[in-house]
Amino acid sequence: MKISDRDIKKSATPALGHGLQWLVAGRLVGAAVLLAASVVWARESFGVVGYVLPPRSTVSIGITALLLSLVYVVALQFSAAPVRLQAKVQIALDVLMITWLVWATGDLYSPYTALYIVVISVASIFLGASGALLTSVGCAFCYTAVMLPITMNWLPGRNGDAAASVSLAQAVGTIGFNDVGFFIVGLLAARLAQRQSRSDVQLFEATHALADLRALHERIIESIRSGLVTTDLQGRIYSCNPAAEEITGYDCENLRGQHISILLGDITRRIDESLRAIAGGHANPRFEADCLTADGLRLRLGYSVSPLFTEGGETTGLIITFQDLTEVRALEVTSRRQEKLAALGRVTAGIAHEIRNPLAAMRGSIQVLRAGVSAESAETELMDIVLRESDRLNRIITDFLTYARPRPVSLAEVDVREPLHETFTLLRHSPEIRDSHTIEEDLPDEPITAMIDTASIKQVFWNLARNALHAMPEGGRLRAEMKRAPHGRLRIFFTDTGCGMTPEQVERLFEPFSSSTTGGTGLGLSIVYQIVRDHGGTINVRSREGHGTTITVELPGSSTTAKEEQHSVETVESFLA
Repeated sequence: MKISDRDIKKSATPALGHGLQWLVAGRLVGAAVLLAASVVWARESFGVVGYVLPPRSTVSIGITALLLSLVYVVALQFSAAPVRLQAKVQIALDVLMITWLVWATGDLYSPYTALYIVVISVASIFLGASGALLTSVGCAFCYTAVMLPITMNWLPGRNGDAAASVSLAQAVGTIGFNDVGFFIVGLLAARLAQRQSRSDVQLFEATHALADLRALHERIIESIRSGLVTTDLQGRIYSCNPAAEEITGYDCENLRGQHISILLGDITRRIDESLRAIAGGHANPRFEADCLTADGLRLRLGYSVSPLFTEGGETTGLIITFQDLTEVRALEVTSRRQEKLAALGRVTAGIAHEIRNPLAAMRGSIQVLRAGVSAESAETELMDIVLRESDRLNRIITDFLTYARPRPVSLAEVDVREPLHETFTLLRHSPEIRDSHTIEEDLPDEPITAMIDTASIKQVFWNLARNALHAMPEGGRLRAEMKRAPHGRLRIFFTDTGCGMTPEQVERLFEPFSSSTTGGTGLGLSIVYQIVRDHGGTINVRSREGHGTTITVELPGSSTTAKEEQHSVETVESFLA
């Protein structure tokens, strides 16, 4: 992008105003010095023959300079005039003030003639090359216009003795020499100003280009949807992008200085493998690791490691990019489960027919035989055992059919508090409840509606509650809590103080016919998972052996249909001591 002169002047305006403040301060100091020198010079001269100082004039000039400086300060603070225009006015008045001072001292050897050079130099700083040249011309003109009449004795009463001691040739030569000096200083100052201007342009362009490049770099990093973390060679985190914060839940400020193991665990070997592969010209390998987020959730991350080079090719750190694979891995698990369900569904009808018909015949026969046997006999007790086991087998078949061939859900907008309250009301009157059990509900006052199948959701609540009770055989507390979640969703928490589970048990919790600590068939939570999935929800398990379990069911609210959430999956978590 081309940088215009207007942009450069606009960017230089604050610096010019700041410089004028320093110029005013210097002028104040100069005026104060002039006043002090006037007092001293009123008593003693410099020893120059014929040189007489008029203290009243220098005092007047010093006071005038002080007053003008105060005017400049007020103008800088309150005037709407451009700063550059104020600089021109100040420099023009400085030339006139110096001319007045030189005229007051009254001869060719005035020590204040050198102040013209100072003004020319200042003009080159504030007004550039053309300003320096014009100021040198103005200084030469003013100096000549004042000194020529004085040295030629055209003004009666002005140092006649000093003028008489200087010849015309000497006067003209001195004036001309000073004028040439003013011009040379002006030319040199203009040359330096041109170089400075070019340097300012190049610096401004470089700064602007660097700012654009930095902004582009930041936009690119922020727009990358993969997490990106940079570290030093020791693995200490230096920076991260917003996607990394979003995935891990950590704030970048809190991560800075931490070791990368806080996110990915010990990956020292993985880093060495990546660096060797890159050094050997091979493809950068990808790895997977578990990440514990700031909220305590466990994610599955896929990551790769690359070296971070300087311009000289020296490796100074590492770049680690990662993606959240939790949903992908969960979808893979869901796909495998769906394949199992499809296979089970094909044989379900045959199994149910082949088992239930003989089972019904056996149960009927046992009931007939039991009617002809005394109630106190051992045969009656054995027949009761057969009947109970046949009922249990029938329940297993029913659960199996429900799991393998679930009925379609019929969604309706329902206040979810009602099925949860009804479930807990039935639970309190269940024979499984003991005096050592405490059942608590924490429901919001306002309705929380969702598109659900009421009967299916009741089954979810019932299975989760009974599972929690079975985990507390010696008593404990079961608490259900419902609250709103982001994006119009709702969460139901089931927390118990039971025996908890190992990480291996948590991983297999929703698998059919998994080993159960409750003595059930192993299908109850599999059915729960399937119902929640059919509603477009998720289920999350946090458990620690000996410290209880928390199961979180998240469902779409009434504003989000289950059809829009078909890709939602469960996240199973295990928290270790």
